[in-house]
Amino acid sequence: MDTRLRSPKPRVLLTGFDAFGGAAINPSWLAVQALHGRQLMGHTVVAARLPTVFGASLQVLNALLAKHQPALVVCVGQAGGRSAISLERVAINVDDAPIPDNAGAGPIDTPVVPGAPAAHFSTLPIKAMLAALQREGLPAEVSPSAGSFVCNHVFYGLMHAIATQPELHHTRGGFVHVPWLPEQGTPSMSLDDLVRGLRVALRCALAEPSPYQK
Repeated sequence: MDTRLRSPKPRVLLTGFDAFGGAAINPSWLAVQALHGRQLMGHTVVAARLPTVFGASLQVLNALLAKHQPALVVCVGQAGGRSAISLERVAINVDDAPIPDNAGAGPIDTPVVPGAPAAHFSTLPIKAMLAALQREGLPAEVSPSAGSFVCNHVFYGLMHAIATQPELHHTRGGFVHVPWLPEQGTPSMSLDDLVRGLRVALRCALAEPSPYQK
C-alpha cells in the first residue's frame, strides 16, 4: 500500500444510524456525533452516519474503511426496549427484517454475504469493556444477539471485511447497541450517559487486547 494514503494519526471509526421506523431521532447517531474529532489515547475519532438501509449501509461503511484504514471500528445502533449499553458478541450471516428499512426493503432469511461463514465474533475486548462501563456506574451487558435487521447486517459486513481484507489486518471492530433516549420512551438512558459510555468503551478497547485475535 502507498504509505502516502495512510492517515497521519491512527483513527477510530465510530458509526451511528439515521432515524428509522417513523422516529425523528436515532440516539446512536447523536451519541456518536458528539465524539467526532475527539482524541483518545493518540487516536482521532471519526464519526459517520450510516443509512438504515440493507446494502447501502455496507457500501458507505466499506468506503469509510478504505478511506480511514482505522485501528478500531465501533458501529453503534439503537435497540428500543433494552435498558443497558449492549456489547454485541456475535454477528450472524442472516438478513431477516422485522420491519422495512428506510428504502422499503424487507429481506427474509437471506445471507448478508452469500457463501460466507455463518457467523463472526466481535474482536473487541467486550468483557473488559463491560467491567469498565460498570465501574463508571453505567448499565451495561454483553449481548448474544444483534438481531437480524440493519444493525446485524452492518455488524456482519464489518467483521467479514476485517476477516478477509488484508489491508484491514490491523483493524479490530465490533458493534454496540444503545437504549432509547428519554423522549423516545422507556427504558432509556440520557444522551450524556450514552456519550460517556461510548468514550469509556473506546478507551478500554484501545487499551485492552482482544480475546479473539485474528
